[in-house]
Amino acid sequence: MDGADPLKHRLRLWLKSEEALGLPSVPRVEFAEVVPPPPIAAARSPAAPRAAPPTLAARTAANSVVTTGAGSMNTLLPLLDTPFDGPILARDEKIKQLKELDENSVKGCVKCGLSRTRTQTVFGEGDPDAPICFIGEGPGKDEDASGRPFVGRAGQKLNDMIGAMGLKRQDVFICNIVKCRAYLTDIGKDRPPSEEETAACTPYLLRQVEIIRPKVIVTLGLPSTRYLLKSKDSMTRMRGNWHVWRGIKVMPTWHPAYVLRNYTEQTRGEVWNDLKKVLTELGLQIPKRSGKQE
Repeated sequence: MDGADPLKHRLRLWLKSEEALGLPSVPRVEFAEVVPPPPIAAARSPAAPRAAPPTLAARTAANSVVTTGAGSMNTLLPLLDTPFDGPILARDEKIKQLKELDENSVKGCVKCGLSRTRTQTVFGEGDPDAPICFIGEGPGKDEDASGRPFVGRAGQKLNDMIGAMGLKRQDVFICNIVKCRAYLTDIGKDRPPSEEETAACTPYLLRQVEIIRPKVIVTLGLPSTRYLLKSKDSMTRMRGNWHVWRGIKVMPTWHPAYVLRNYTEQTRGEVWNDLKKVLTELGLQIPKRSGKQE
């Protein structure tokens, strides 16, 4: 880590994951020390050509970090956070490219230490033409055993949330920011993935989203929300508000596991309000809420 500058460390990890997708690296702009010109009488040789000013991309990169508030930091990198500009693929091509990404890259990945402790990778599943993509943190014990995302207790709660929207699991796409289970091997308890593990794995997530090209992303919980939004704000501040990432609208909401731990009318009501905003954004009818849906 860069000593007293954790922001620089976070940016380096993010750039590493972005560059892994073949995106251009951010040009560095060096400003030389200003030296006074020599006296006119001594200037006998032809004047040296004037250096070209920094390009717009360089100036954008040099001024792209914006800090707001005394206790919160939002990082914006316009050069790398531009919308996906490739063509939207036909359904058959999406299916083909997602399968190739999984078979040729994800399943055999050994980029980080999680590859040594996993049972199997958890790529994600759902409709490749889905208008909604749910993104969580990472697979747990049940997911590691089955190879499918959100199949444990939290997965059942996510199914309830999707059902409350009048949708089925196969109508959406579900994945995580990392594809292998992160856990404490001595006690078998799940843990958040480290920044290095996230940086190694998220190029796969970015490629998934680029292929699927959903209209809305719902981030489930703090890790996935902070990764996409590059923010250190609390989940309380971010959830329920629209954000934009790569040209796609993002709605953060509580992780289903959090809902289970805090099974109150307030928590369930907040999730339902977030999901209603997603339905409204997509022009879909909002079903009547039942006490059992969320």
